[in-house]
Amino acid sequence: MSLSIAWQDGVVEAVDQCALPHEYRLLRLSTPGEVIDAIQRLAIRGAPAIGVAGALAVAMSARAHTRDGVCDEAAVRADAQRIADARPTAVNLSWAVRRVVGKLSGGADAVLAEAYDILTEDEKRNRAAADEAADLVQRLCGRRPLRLLTHCNTGRLATVAWGTALGAIRVLAGNGHVTEVLFGETRPLLQGARLTAWELAEAGIPHRMLVDSAGPAALASGMVDCVLVGADRVCANGDVANKIGTYSLALAAHRAGVPFIVVAPESTLDLSLASGADILIEERSAAEVTAFGGVEVAPAGTEVFNPAFDVTPAELITAVVTESGLFGPLRTTLLTSTVSERAS
Repeated sequence: MSLSIAWQDGVVEAVDQCALPHEYRLLRLSTPGEVIDAIQRLAIRGAPAIGVAGALAVAMSARAHTRDGVCDEAAVRADAQRIADARPTAVNLSWAVRRVVGKLSGGADAVLAEAYDILTEDEKRNRAAADEAADLVQRLCGRRPLRLLTHCNTGRLATVAWGTALGAIRVLAGNGHVTEVLFGETRPLLQGARLTAWELAEAGIPHRMLVDSAGPAALASGMVDCVLVGADRVCANGDVANKIGTYSLALAAHRAGVPFIVVAPESTLDLSLASGADILIEERSAAEVTAFGGVEVAPAGTEVFNPAFDVTPAELITAVVTESGLFGPLRTTLLTSTVSERAS
């Protein structure tokens, strides 16, 4: 499987997620500013992917600000702050930036080595989380063909390779345990329609797309055995920020008695935040929803509320699964109750 992000001769190579599904092309980004722009316009997106890209952008800055073997740490730290601020909700970005900035005293080579470690660790971490999640799904739902529902894009495009929630779906499909995957179109930028559909087709996994608002109806009508989603930030109490629309699916899954599983690497955990009430939710441009395909669809001057993410409370989540297994607050309480309810 090809990587969605790579370091080649001093530049970041990344799949341009704005071009898919019509064109598969690689971006070559040679400055921190170009990486920031790619992250902000969602050419690079997905919490793990932007973390890796951000780390590599800091490495670029360190190389650019090194003269005669001396690194201008103040200049690099200024660039690092701009990179970390590019998208405020996904904690993986600031986590990765902090991690590489911590190597600044060792010079540009040390920063690059740490960034490269983050890149190479990503696939291993996500494959492990996907395996853990797939095992949990089978324990909850049985080792049988399943009808799964996911939201946004959490596959290899959102990571360096393999994926988180979509990675777990790949594992289940590889074991012969997927009948069909339902997925939302993911308004306003259609990451589901453009990217998840492309990845599922690439993998040969049966799938059908829903308009976002149809997800709860699919759950209520018994079309779904399990919901699998990713995360952009997980708080200490287990509250989860993820793509807007996740909360409504969690509510519907809870009402329908369907397991709702979040799959994310440990870099997505933010134990400094007590709950989801503390998460800064990114709001995006009104133009993303007042126009569609370049055509204005709303009257001029229409006011818009366009949050990129919402927060799902821990009590609606069956489990948060990382590469190390279940995240602590949910390990015994919600999982035990879910298993008990489904056995009764």
